Amino acid sequence: MNARRPGRHFLQIPGPTNVPDRVLHAIALPTLDHRGPEFAALALTVQAGLRRVFQTSGPVVTYPASGTGAWEAALVNTLNPGDRVLMVRTGQFATLWHAMAQRLGLDVVLLETDWRHGADPVAIGAVLADDREGRIRAVCVVHNETSTGCVTDIPAVRAAIDAARHPALLLVDTISSLASIPYRHEAWGVDVTVAGSQKGLMLPPGLSFNAIGPKALAASERARLPRSFWDWGPMLAGMERGNFPYTPATNLLRGLAEALAMLQEEGLEAVFARHARHGAATRAAVEAWGLEVQCADPAAYSGTLTGVQLPEGQSADALRALILARFDMSLGAGLGRLADRMFRIGHLGDINDLTLLGTLAGVEMGLALAQVPHRPGGVNAAMAVLAEA
Repeated sequence: MNARRPGRHFLQIPGPTNVPDRVLHAIALPTLDHRGPEFAALALTVQAGLRRVFQTSGPVVTYPASGTGAWEAALVNTLNPGDRVLMVRTGQFATLWHAMAQRLGLDVVLLETDWRHGADPVAIGAVLADDREGRIRAVCVVHNETSTGCVTDIPAVRAAIDAARHPALLLVDTISSLASIPYRHEAWGVDVTVAGSQKGLMLPPGLSFNAIGPKALAASERARLPRSFWDWGPMLAGMERGNFPYTPATNLLRGLAEALAMLQEEGLEAVFARHARHGAATRAAVEAWGLEVQCADPAAYSGTLTGVQLPEGQSADALRALILARFDMSLGAGLGRLADRMFRIGHLGDINDLTLLGTLAGVEMGLALAQVPHRPGGVNAAMAVLAEA
């Protein structure tokens, strides 16, 4: 039998994030009849709250699935077999979306990056300008790449598509950015936005979302990729009455209603400011330690996570294991080509300044115990940023 560890576990990965007590209590309420009037009222409340968070007047479809399911739904509802799509490999999650598109029989044009920047709107615009026959049907980009901590400028991508006078749809993954850093589905001209429940929305994994624009709705009438569970049609048919075509995740939706209420109480702009402040404080700590942030473009820094490179010859996985064993704190692993070379500090969801400082203290103590070459003082640097804010 393992010895009890006092205090709470520090879950400082970039999602799933810590679930607030209010949300946990809502999830624990008795199960509702999903065909009854109480559930219909809940579903309509959730739909209105989601529209505020996505900043859209259009529909938001909710699936009982992870964000991967919402990726698939975005593709199969808008595209046909063999359609050409333009994707940008900004990190591991963009890589996985690319692999899915290939498995679905799509013809992918892939732009590569060094995994230290967001997608380049100029490069996207150049590819579209060369596509004079309009064969590219969609541009797929990750807003906030969870494996690197780099943000893509979505308005600039939209501007590049428009400047090329190209009809391609714009599909955007906001799984680790929604409800954490600024995002505006409608104002930014996004056709489908993909999101999940387990990050900025402060829920356990299990819900995913498609915010759908009018151009994407029109495309769905012509799309011929096979779909059944993911089909928008039956989901949209009963949405305005609070109905789902199959059994929804009733208790997660109770939790979602509470999370949306919490976001409204804090105010989205205050939520964005809090995440930006925590990102700045974390990067100040990394700089003070003499380590390097994975994202090399200050304009693309993320407010939800910070990737930290370790010096050559140091194992990021060994450091994370030591910190978990000694301080009961989980940090994000390096993924794909960054495996064991870097770790990720999640600073998103329901956390405050003191939670962040505890996290950074655990990292600084871990660096010393693991004998990773660094300078002390990262926590003090972060404290200075937070005190000024």
